[in-house]
Amino acid sequence: MNNKTSTQPTQRCGYVALLGRPNVGKSTLLNHVLQQKISITSRRPQTTRQNLLGVDTEGDCQAIYMDTPGIHSNTPRALNAYMVANAKSALRDVDVRVMLIEAGRWTQEDETVLGLLGGSRRTCIAVISKIDLLDNKNELLPQIQALHAKGEFAEIVPLCALKNEGVERFRQVIFSYLPTGSHLFGEDELTDQTERQLVEEIVREKLMRQIGDEIPHSAAVVVERFQTEADMVTIHADIYIERNSQKRIVIGKSGARLKLIGSEARKDIEALLQQRVMLHLWVRVRKGWTNNPQQMRRLGYD
Repeated sequence: MNNKTSTQPTQRCGYVALLGRPNVGKSTLLNHVLQQKISITSRRPQTTRQNLLGVDTEGDCQAIYMDTPGIHSNTPRALNAYMVANAKSALRDVDVRVMLIEAGRWTQEDETVLGLLGGSRRTCIAVISKIDLLDNKNELLPQIQALHAKGEFAEIVPLCALKNEGVERFRQVIFSYLPTGSHLFGEDELTDQTERQLVEEIVREKLMRQIGDEIPHSAAVVVERFQTEADMVTIHADIYIERNSQKRIVIGKSGARLKLIGSEARKDIEALLQQRVMLHLWVRVRKGWTNNPQQMRRLGYD
């Protein structure tokens, strides 16, 4: 009789929060870690509004990333306060906290984020992002030394997500700090977002890229109809803004801007769904919704 017992490989699984001030590169990093776009990006700060999960599985390791809105101290509207509360909520329940800092910069908002990390027993990792913006990579050394001196970080990882520099090292560092535990998502699952939610975010991204300076954060997108047929998906989505003057900006002369937004969004949606898409967009006015919690809930910001 063979008394030897077989041993199963030990799995690792844990939640990882990506934290930082607005526009520091959290969503871009997540997309490159997953090698698929699930989090929208733009040059405008505070593009991300809600916590979004992205799942990175390799062998026995599964990192469940939480992309969070940028943490900022100025929250004049209910929507701003909602975004910051979302980001702070991620601090409570994750196994690893990742703070992103832009290469060559340290701001008061970075100091605010660092203050939220202080005193935690959870592992904290610092990522120095956008290192391609430095004229001389030797400029990294003083910043790395300064971050080490703060005493909060177990590891410091410089990277440039857009050029895929340092991303693989970052993944392996995260895997090494995950606790043991069974995987919570299937091997092929990348996010907890529904197709409807991903479509809404894609449309909002194209909107912000087209008119971000004119309507920075007054727009929301809601998919009202999502019908899948044999050879096509038909989607009806409403774009909500706060004023009639904004509606004219979104639609553009003879509807040209809205058509461009729809065309760009459709291409990304077809890549996501791997199917032909018929996308219909309407622009509607909901006055003052960004400062009205009841209206925000109706638009999905609950």
